[in-house]
Amino acid sequence: MPRCDQCGNDYDKTFQLTKDGRTWTFDSFECAIQAVAPVCPNCGVRVAGHGVEEGGQIYCCAHCARARGAHEVRDRA
Repeated sequence: MPRCDQCGNDYDKTFQLTKDGRTWTFDSFECAIQAVAPVCPNCGVRVAGHGVEEGGQIYCCAHCARARGAHEVRDRA
């Protein structure tokens, strides 16, 4: 059976994720998020949702973006 690239679990229902020409094998979305999701540079949270982006940097929310000097971003109302 394929092994998860994040946790090493040997599981019969793995899936593959491909990004920028690299492919990983995971046994859960949790492992995929830990391995591939960007990290907010302000609070350190993994950005598993939409997040916000300014200047090529991804943040978990507008509050964190503003804390790092980004001023054009807005959370959805």
